[in-house]
Amino acid sequence: MTLRVLISAPYLIPQLERFEHLFEAARIEIVVPEVEERLEEAGLMPYAGAIDGAICGDDRFSAAVLGHAAPRLKVISKWGTGIDSIDLDAAKALGIQVFNTPGAFTEPVADSVMAYILAFARRSSWMDRQMRQGQWNKLPSIALHEATLGVVGVGRIGQAVLRRARSFGMRLLGNDIVDIDPAFITEVGVEMESLSVLLGEADFVSLNCDLNPSSYQLINEDRLRQMKPTAILINTARGPIVKEQALVDALTEGRLGGAALDVYEVEPLPLDSPLRQMDNVLLAPHNANSSPTAWENVHWNTIRNLFKGLGLEPPSP
Repeated sequence: MTLRVLISAPYLIPQLERFEHLFEAARIEIVVPEVEERLEEAGLMPYAGAIDGAICGDDRFSAAVLGHAAPRLKVISKWGTGIDSIDLDAAKALGIQVFNTPGAFTEPVADSVMAYILAFARRSSWMDRQMRQGQWNKLPSIALHEATLGVVGVGRIGQAVLRRARSFGMRLLGNDIVDIDPAFITEVGVEMESLSVLLGEADFVSLNCDLNPSSYQLINEDRLRQMKPTAILINTARGPIVKEQALVDALTEGRLGGAALDVYEVEPLPLDSPLRQMDNVLLAPHNANSSPTAWENVHWNTIRNLFKGLGLEPPSP
């Protein structure tokens, strides 16, 4: 019997030719839709009920999609870590297995956070821009040992960010809804604080928490007003953790020093977004996870998870 699998993960699709022999040997028919960043509910519905498995990116596997996909759909293998776009309760009720690759992008994302911190602290992007325009302005900069970093979400990535920042001599603040290993707290010297205290004292705030009901629009109007007017907000986690219009308002009104954003409420970021016109904002296209080694590991682990969920022997690299 031939199995049918939807592959909509945008990072894997360009590499599929290298893995086609694995699917052919397992008698798996591959279905590859047109996808830019993700498939929404309407984009997935035509495949619901016609596939046995899926390798997805941040596709919107809602309860409605899963209900139409069952009972044929046996497994969803997420390319990457975050599974907030999948209705896990519905999947569990319908007996659909959901796999992901936790910890896959810890190192590149932590590097990206530090790149943003250094860019704002040392004003490198702005000085480069002015030099190219023929200006010779010595912009005020700070050394990182003079600054405080607050990390919201002290999981794998948050801990990796804190370890890096400690090497620069930064004062470290952390916040999480779960207890953090006391050994790690002692190791890096992080001060675990309430979110209000962290926001009020940090010069840089890095969001590294999962997207869940407790973190949805966690950074809203009230939270932004608690931050220093010179502070920098960094989001490499999930776009909806920040209420985007509230951020735009804070930046426009000068109540926030700047922002570095890799993720957004709507992706791709709309062309008419005010964020695109702001000089004190650094933007990236959801690319903080970029790493050849990490991506290759995720390619293989995602495929292996799919095979496992289909009851097949997982292939080896």
